Amino acid sequence: MHIKELFDLSGKTAIITGGGRGLGKQIAEGYAESGANVVVCSRKEEACQEVSESLAELGVGTLAIRCDITNPGDIEDVINKTMERFGTIDILVNNSGATWGAPAEEMPLEAWQKVINVNVTGTFLMSQAAGRVMLSQGSGKIINIASVAGLKGSNPEYMDTIGYNSSKGAVITFTKDLAVKWGPRGIFVNAIAPGFFPTKMSKALIEKGEDAFLQRTPLRKFGTENDLKGAAVFLASRASDFMTGEVMVIDGGSHAM
Repeated sequence: MHIKELFDLSGKTAIITGGGRGLGKQIAEGYAESGANVVVCSRKEEACQEVSESLAELGVGTLAIRCDITNPGDIEDVINKTMERFGTIDILVNNSGATWGAPAEEMPLEAWQKVINVNVTGTFLMSQAAGRVMLSQGSGKIINIASVAGLKGSNPEYMDTIGYNSSKGAVITFTKDLAVKWGPRGIFVNAIAPGFFPTKMSKALIEKGEDAFLQRTPLRKFGTENDLKGAAVFLASRASDFMTGEVMVIDGGSHAM
């Protein structure tokens, strides 16, 4: 097979949660540029609609759907509308996320629960719903957006986010376990662990600790609007057909220090 065919997503359908901005938007653009139909969903339907309209200009099918990934009814709506429009779900990117900054001894229970509900329970619910379709097809690729924060502890001076770190660690283990359970049935499950990319969620952290973060990053830069596309397309395409249960770290080398 030619290398271009290995990365071609033409005719595939992808759902991307949190697709209206930030990393989700970047991944959505990468998939559309590779030929996939793209469904973007989040609680902010207007933002998703803007992304959807820009993707349509690339000549692919696209939908924008409002979805709270902690709400099973909203998830069912996304699955149903996707199947009605495209007839298949080939790729799921669990990108929606939440965070909360507070010392561990002061973290409010409701804040902890919110972060866990979005980052962990939402990832499970979305994977379960899309996975049922993929299992019936006998094929599918699930990509979970974890974080380097899920691989280690963080200096509280710059990143006092125990709920977020814990949730991303859970996503990594979820990825590995689901890969083992669904691999024999044709479903690939991998994760991407980004480092610091300037997004709405990371803005305050970067402003507070920019110099420290860059000093701990061998490439001495933050991620750009193009730095996640390649990995996301790789994991969604036939190029990664002998890879499951893995975590791709894309952080400028910070985890190596």
